[in-house]
Amino acid sequence: MLPESDQETLMIVYTNDLHSHFGTMGRIAAMVDELRGRPHTSVLLLDIGDHMDRAAPETEGTMGQANVDVLNLTGYDAITIGNNEGLTFTPKLLEQAYAGLTCPVICGNIREKETGRPPKWMKEHWIVRRGGMTIGLIGATASYPEFYGLLGLEVLDPKVTIADSVEKLRSQVDLIVVMSHLGLPMDRTLAESIPGIGLIIGGHTHHLLEEPLMIGNTAVVAAGKFGMYLGRIEFRKADGKPVLAESRCAVVGDGEESESVLKAIGIHQASAKRRLDRTVAVTEMDLPIDYGSESPFGNLLAQAVKRYTGSELSIINSGQLLMGLPAGEISEGMLHERCPSPINPCRMKLRGEDILYSLEQSLLPEMTDKSIYGFGFRGKLLGGICVDGMDILYDPSGEPFHKITQASVQGVPILPDKDYIVGTLDMFTFGIGYERLKNGTERQYMLPDFLRDLLRMELQTAGAVVNCFLPRWKEIEL
Repeated sequence: MLPESDQETLMIVYTNDLHSHFGTMGRIAAMVDELRGRPHTSVLLLDIGDHMDRAAPETEGTMGQANVDVLNLTGYDAITIGNNEGLTFTPKLLEQAYAGLTCPVICGNIREKETGRPPKWMKEHWIVRRGGMTIGLIGATASYPEFYGLLGLEVLDPKVTIADSVEKLRSQVDLIVVMSHLGLPMDRTLAESIPGIGLIIGGHTHHLLEEPLMIGNTAVVAAGKFGMYLGRIEFRKADGKPVLAESRCAVVGDGEESESVLKAIGIHQASAKRRLDRTVAVTEMDLPIDYGSESPFGNLLAQAVKRYTGSELSIINSGQLLMGLPAGEISEGMLHERCPSPINPCRMKLRGEDILYSLEQSLLPEMTDKSIYGFGFRGKLLGGICVDGMDILYDPSGEPFHKITQASVQGVPILPDKDYIVGTLDMFTFGIGYERLKNGTERQYMLPDFLRDLLRMELQTAGAVVNCFLPRWKEIEL
């Protein structure tokens, strides 16, 4: 028998929620190479989803190919998908991106509606051998059934699919690892309710567990977000069974970087720039944006959402737009730079009282200046409400929630107890930002177009730019 120091070690190295932070990927690849050079150590490298984020020009301009090449060059052994892969790319686009991926995509709770089977580029589970051990890999991603349904996919209950895979693999492997893009609360539930799982590597909620969370015999780990940490957990065999020996999350700071990964990123950056430099519209006027008051660019986005959703009126937040739009040729990249969030339009019924409350909120500086993050939002501030199809009279000196004297649609005042057909943004339906907008009913999410796609269409519509300078919010002159 080998001395303890010479025993073969299984080192599982992992990343989660990188969100296309390409600036960290060269360093991560070099750190992984260093770990692979350790004696008597076998490395299994996994990504737990949201590696891709279309807010990054490298991802947007290459439709994920930049991410796939980095995964290949870093030598990942398996990945799962997050909501940023599964919901911001169509299944066809993902199939095209993953066609060149050299490792399996493991996710057991996604099925094609048409066939009832996983997409052909996806595995329900996978068995690998490393460090003298046989490892069963099981993957699952966060459940957004309404959104996946619009893409022709069915998302199953991950607790059921994971339990089923554990039952199938238990007798065939030494260690079961769940690659969970489900969030920490669900990871706790899995560890508590499904026996036989040795390790859960988590993501989605961007949690950092510098020490493993032990729940019964299951270790739960995660490495934060944005490539700030590289996680690793080591197992050695004792009495024929894998035993956790060490676990840590190492800071990904300055240091040696992988030349091959840096070179690939540079090539893709240039390729993405060429694609995003394509002119999609021309405007003769600057379109400024303001987060505290009405502005033309915000109105243009509101117009775009109203037109696209076919609604009576639209409600959006100015914080979706990161800067104004200059006059002249407008490129695809300029729209992406100003509206990077992977957010989709939504049509719903909304009570007048919820509309009026939200409009009053929009006149509070603590709302317009509020910093928010999540559910696709990639801006900095929430910003004020921009509308189309509505006229608002208000007194800026009035008391909070008593500033608006009248809000009307086609000249008819909005009634608190009446339902209106409203075009808005999917993120509001989750209660983020203007929280009363989540009260909408009969929601229709409209995938796969993003807000920047709607802006492009609106800029190409005759008269739209002129109309966005027409005021919707009008101060009462005392």
